[in-house]
Amino acid sequence: MQKTPSQMTNRKNPSMPRKKIGLALAMAVLGCWGTSQADEVTDWNANMLQATHFAGTSALLTGRIGALVQSAVFDALNGIERRYQPIHVPADAPPGASRRAAVVQAAYAMLVHIYPAQKPTFDAELAASLEGLMEGGDADNDMSVARGLAWGQSVADAIWAWRSADGITPAPPPFLGGLAPGEWRPTPPAFLPGAAPQFAHMTPWAIQSPSQFRPPGPPALTSDQYTADFDEIKSMGSISSTLRTADQTLFARFWQSDSVTYFWNRVAVSLGAQSHYSLSDNAFVLGMLNIAIADAAIACWDGKYHYVFWRPITAVQLAGSDGNPATDPDPSWTPLLVTPNFPDYASGHCTTSGAATTVLAHFFGEDSSLSFDSTSMPGVIRSFASFSDSLQEIKDARVFGGIHFRTACNDGAVNGQLVANYILNNAMLPIHGHEDEGDDE
Repeated sequence: MQKTPSQMTNRKNPSMPRKKIGLALAMAVLGCWGTSQADEVTDWNANMLQATHFAGTSALLTGRIGALVQSAVFDALNGIERRYQPIHVPADAPPGASRRAAVVQAAYAMLVHIYPAQKPTFDAELAASLEGLMEGGDADNDMSVARGLAWGQSVADAIWAWRSADGITPAPPPFLGGLAPGEWRPTPPAFLPGAAPQFAHMTPWAIQSPSQFRPPGPPALTSDQYTADFDEIKSMGSISSTLRTADQTLFARFWQSDSVTYFWNRVAVSLGAQSHYSLSDNAFVLGMLNIAIADAAIACWDGKYHYVFWRPITAVQLAGSDGNPATDPDPSWTPLLVTPNFPDYASGHCTTSGAATTVLAHFFGEDSSLSFDSTSMPGVIRSFASFSDSLQEIKDARVFGGIHFRTACNDGAVNGQLVANYILNNAMLPIHGHEDEGDDE
C-alpha cells in the first residue's frame, strides 16, 4: 500500500515501506511555467522558481533560496498542524488559523525579504492566492485567514532573521588558490576568484557541521585513478572531442542549463500530483528536499575549499608539472563547457543531486519514471526509469562537459546521499499524538 509522508510514522526504520510509482511524469514543456499546480504550496513553489530565474540567481544561491522559502512554508503549516518537529520555528500558531493563508503569507513574505525589487509581482500573486481563500461576508473565515496570514508572516520573519546570521555575509576576501601542482587557481576565460568560499563555513540547516560528511579527497596526481580520470576527461570533455556523441553533448549542456533546485522541485511537484499529495504532504516533501539540497551544497563547499583541487582545464594544460609521466599536457585544451569559478572536488551538481535523488526516492520509490525540462533549453526533455539512472547521467554530464573529473562526480554523489540520509533520519521527525487545529485541510 502506498503511503504519504504523514503516514510514514517511523523514518528511522530502514524497513519502512516506500512508495512505488510506475507512472511517467507528464512534464511536457507548456511554456516556462505552464504546468498546472495543485495547491498553495506548489503554486508558491513555482512562484519561487520563477523569481530566481527572473533575478538571474546563481545555482548555488538558488539552493539556499529554495530552503528559505520551503522551510518557512513547512514551519508555518506545521505550526498549525503540529505533526512534526519544526525546521526552526516552534509550533505556536493561534487556534483556528488558516493553513492555506499561513502557507501563502510565509512564502510571500520570504520572497519579499529575498527579492524586494520583485514585490509588485509577489503582491499580484498574493492577491490571486487570497482571492481563493476569502469567503465574502463570512466573519469566521475572515478571522481564520487573518490569523493564518499573521502566523505565516511571523514564521518567515523568524527564519529570515535566523539565516541572515548563518555566515552568508560578509563576503570573505577574494580566494585565488595557489600555483602548486594539483592546486586550484582561477580559470579561463574570465579568471574569476573562487566563488562563495563562505559556504564552506556556513551554519547548516540540519546536519551537524559542514565537515560532518567530508569526502575522502581527490586521488594523488601520480595514482592510477587520477591517470584514468585525466585520460577520460581529456578525450571526452574536450570542446573538439570526436568520441563524445551528439546526445552526450546535448545532455552535458542540458544539465548545465538550469539549477538543481529547479530540476528537482519540478520533479517533486509532479510526482506529488501523481500521488494525490495533500497540502501537508507537499509542504513536507518540499521542505525536506530543499534543506537537503542546501545542506549538501554546504557540505560540498567544505570539501571544495578544504582540498582546493584543480580543474581539468588547468590539469590538462599543465600536465607536464604534475609528476605523472602517464599524463600528457595539451596547452590548448579547452572544455566543452565554461569552467565554473571554484575548485573541482567534489562536484556541486552531483552532490546536491545525490541528496535530491535520495530524498525523493525515499518517498516515491527508486523506480519512478522521471522527466526533466529546462527553461533555457525549451523543447528538450530528459527522461529516466529511475532516480539512479538520472543521477548517473548527471555525473556523466559533468565529465563530458569537461568541467569535473570522474572521482569528483562519484564522491560528490555519495556525499550528497550521506547528507540526505542523515536529514531523513534526524530532521522533521513525526510527533506522536500531534494536535490538528485549523480550518481548511
